[in-house]
Amino acid sequence: MEQLIDLIYGIPVFGLVAQTIGYLVSVLPDISPIVLRSAVPIALAALCGVLCERSGVVNIGIEGTMLVAAFVAWAAGVFLVPVLGGGGPGAIFGITPVLVVALLLAILAGLLVATLHAWLSISVRADQIIAGTIINIAAFGITGYLYSLISSGSPAGAGAFTQFRPPKELIELPLVGWIFDMFLSQGPIGMSLLVLVIVFQVFLFRSRWGLRTRSVGEHPRAAETVGINVVRLRYRNVIVAGAIAALGGAFLSLEVTGSFTQGMTAGRGFIGLAAMIIGRWSPVGAFGAALLFASSAAVGQSIGIAPPPGELGVFVAKLPGQFFDALPYIATIVVLAGLIGKSIPPAADGQPYERESAT
Repeated sequence: MEQLIDLIYGIPVFGLVAQTIGYLVSVLPDISPIVLRSAVPIALAALCGVLCERSGVVNIGIEGTMLVAAFVAWAAGVFLVPVLGGGGPGAIFGITPVLVVALLLAILAGLLVATLHAWLSISVRADQIIAGTIINIAAFGITGYLYSLISSGSPAGAGAFTQFRPPKELIELPLVGWIFDMFLSQGPIGMSLLVLVIVFQVFLFRSRWGLRTRSVGEHPRAAETVGINVVRLRYRNVIVAGAIAALGGAFLSLEVTGSFTQGMTAGRGFIGLAAMIIGRWSPVGAFGAALLFASSAAVGQSIGIAPPPGELGVFVAKLPGQFFDALPYIATIVVLAGLIGKSIPPAADGQPYERESAT
């Protein structure tokens, strides 16, 4: 068997591809928790986009919503620690009162930003792309300025949620142990992602609310004729979607780092939109696409820690480190380029709706 593998690996070009596949298969069980952790903010951004666009509203401002939520979560900790006290980490996920309040305030910030976008897109009927772009620019500028003011004194934030440690016997099970390790070796926000994906998948395609949401995104005029309040439903869904995006931002500052840096979302909101398109505007599909993009980042980390052997190791050693940092963005561009014209959005996506007069 080893001789056959060596023979395959020795074939020019094809052998290099085979070595890459073999390396990925061998490291997947070890990097699976990192893959899911990297996918959480992307998948939450994608879920936000699915809910908005299924309702007929394009939300380019997901990146800004996440950035505001990440900043508010960190800043809330800075101001609350002197009042409530940091205290020791709790027994479950390291939860403290400051962390809980910071998370709630981050979600509230996401709701407010989403309400602004909903008002501009639905009531004002402004161009939804421009409205989202304005939110992104404003979020980057305001959070950067406030961060420079607050961080000058090097204050301590709220800290970070800790990850759950599954039983060793569970993660060492043959074949399936790495799957348990992937989904259980996470913090509370990371674990909540799988619940949100399943809940939204079921409700969007198997509930009355989901049918109304999809009808509003496909044909709002027809939905209005059967008694659906299009404006109210769009408002509600966009605002709820803002809370989901806020979880993605809070994940970065309360679960990954316990701190804030300017522009720390690093394009994850836009990658989430790409995951939404690749997933064909479904929660499960968007989650799968987010895992695809996140795996490229995790593989880059794995190569830096444990490079592959043989010719593949020699080849990747010559690649600059910046190449692996850019892998998620390269994967996004490549996959999207192959799907242009093949993924069809909801028919009324991005189209302002004006209710007909009663006369």
